[in-house]
Amino acid sequence: MHIVLLEPEIPQNAGNISRTCAVTQSTLHMIRPFGFSVEDKYLKRAGLDYWDQLDVRYYDDFQDFLRKNQGIRLWLATTKAQKVYSDVAYEAEDYIMFGKESAGIPEEILLAYREGCIRIPMFAASRSLNLSNSVAIILYEALRQQGFAGLNQQGQLHHHHW
Repeated sequence: MHIVLLEPEIPQNAGNISRTCAVTQSTLHMIRPFGFSVEDKYLKRAGLDYWDQLDVRYYDDFQDFLRKNQGIRLWLATTKAQKVYSDVAYEAEDYIMFGKESAGIPEEILLAYREGCIRIPMFAASRSLNLSNSVAIILYEALRQQGFAGLNQQGQLHHHHW
């Protein structure tokens, strides 16, 4: 799977998402500008010791991302979508994009990819979920649909056996 962050602003969110991508072997694509430095201590702390397991790719802007990833199937997570994320049939090489925390994905991009817009249901008076929570919810649904292929599904006790 591929997770795309369009102009992320909060280093802790990007760090948490980085860790989620690392433990699921999902590629993380980050589109500038960022609201932080990729050397930010909060970003690194949230990702803990998973940075060496992460495939992360950086882009100057959305057009640069599109040029370098032609022919992809792109889903866009937005509170404005009419389609629910769990009603989509995900494929292993799909890209799921999330917008910046303060504004989401620009409406011009949403309109260009109208059929790929998906949402997480929530109480009508709510603005949105935390970005890193949204990534985890949708990514794990996509992975569930694929039978969690390649992921460890057996838990291990440290000092005892099940």
